Amino acid sequence: MCDDLTEADNARLLGEGLSRRAFGTAAAAIGVGILLPSPANALAVKGRDVTIRTPDGTIDAYFVAPATGRHPAVLVWPDIYGLRPAFRQMADRLAESGYAVLTVNPFYRSATAPVLAASGDRSAIRGKAGEYRKLLTPEATIADATALVAFLDKQREVNSKRGIGTTGYCMGGPLVVRTAAAVPGRVRAGGSFHGGGLATDNADSPHLLIPKTRAGFLIAIADNDDARAPGDKDTLRAAFAAAKRPAEIEVYKGAMHGWCPPDSEAYNQVQAERAWARLLDLFSTTL
Repeated sequence: MCDDLTEADNARLLGEGLSRRAFGTAAAAIGVGILLPSPANALAVKGRDVTIRTPDGTIDAYFVAPATGRHPAVLVWPDIYGLRPAFRQMADRLAESGYAVLTVNPFYRSATAPVLAASGDRSAIRGKAGEYRKLLTPEATIADATALVAFLDKQREVNSKRGIGTTGYCMGGPLVVRTAAAVPGRVRAGGSFHGGGLATDNADSPHLLIPKTRAGFLIAIADNDDARAPGDKDTLRAAFAAAKRPAEIEVYKGAMHGWCPPDSEAYNQVQAERAWARLLDLFSTTL
């Protein structure tokens, strides 16, 4: 999970030689990152900001899909820094590959995505989001996932006869499993990237929900996350095997927590592209 320990670990391994304050300032422009390449034969896409009603309020989100036709849907849970330009860029890229993509603000109960982004540097944003995240309980996630899937199935760009995929980054990783368990009749694929808290000792640990899912999974683990919790991958492998659910579980060597979003200080282009390719392969075989 992205916390002060992870940030300090990343700073040390990256060899920035910056003070904690300087490190936060250098990464203050959250959302500004590397321009991702479009896929070969990229489809033309159209995106729009949307709002979705839930029992707890209104979710602000970004929806993008190919400009024509109906396509499998994908629900994206961002990392602790929330919905921002980097995740819009990632959504556009996924849409260019033929998917109708909804990327949400998971902290809507407390603040809109623009309000969170205006909180300050990465440290300030993470601090506020850490508090907001406390409202995203397992029960709240079920309610959100149910509402979001229902929204997707009503969009003209979505082929509701095809399965839905979901992806999550950092704190979004556990939400992927919870979403797949909450709406098993619709979710057919889940991708977790440097997800934290997938396997815990708690009674509500996400890995205990795996038998309730009907999805195939990609679990991409950061090297330093694995070093801190080396037993998690084995617990996950055992849980997927016991439930007879297909899962590709891999530690991405040399990739640090947060290596996938292009605005992350830990962004690793080679490993991010490999993880992206594995996600597209999962979607092509399950959705």
